[in-house]
Amino acid sequence: MEMNFNHGPAMLLADQAFLFKRSVREAAFRHKVYATFMAKPMEHEPGSSMHIHQSILEAKTGRNLFATKNGKDSKLFHHYIAGLQKHLPAVMPLLAPNVNSYRRLTPYSDAPINTHWGYDNRTVGLRVPHSEPADRRVENRLAGADANPYLAIAASLACGYLGMTEKLKVRAPVQGSAYRLAHTLPRTQYDALSRFNASRAIKTLFGERFVDAVTLVKNTELRAYQQVISSWEREHLLLNV
Repeated sequence: MEMNFNHGPAMLLADQAFLFKRSVREAAFRHKVYATFMAKPMEHEPGSSMHIHQSILEAKTGRNLFATKNGKDSKLFHHYIAGLQKHLPAVMPLLAPNVNSYRRLTPYSDAPINTHWGYDNRTVGLRVPHSEPADRRVENRLAGADANPYLAIAASLACGYLGMTEKLKVRAPVQGSAYRLAHTLPRTQYDALSRFNASRAIKTLFGERFVDAVTLVKNTELRAYQQVISSWEREHLLLNV
């Protein structure tokens, strides 16, 4: 099932996404069932995502700055995508905030494994849908349904902002399957937190206090997770090692 929200200001969309998740959970509970927004609730099935479509409008005119007057991609648009390509791996704790989140990001599972981009390509991390110039946008496909929408949207916008201010050069769009290319996203929450703390650009934008707070909370969760011995470990190791 896919739920779409009409485009609008970032804060309004975060409010709507948050209210939607709470409403679904409450409605399910009243019918004596559970609704979950885990990123990967069932093995051998695709996970649950929260795709974030982004465009930037000129304040005075409302014109979409991601398209030129003749309908082509603007340089600003390519800088924005380049910022996502470079910096998104460093903000994965905000897009994939739980241990379970990284089970979704595997090849051939309707989820990305890298930050390549392409036109209407659903194997890449950054998809540019076919659209009219006024609707030109990029879809960040990395975030899971378990992400906090406020933090996920802020993280994505921050990465695009860095691309514009740094005037980063975008890589060529990918044609065909991006799964044939390297897996460059963090594979675990340990890796994600390490990259999060190593990024000077992200610390400057969000503040070291925020980065430290996220890291403290997530490391506490990881320590608790490490105390649990899974049924898989018992099944495959108990009598075999």
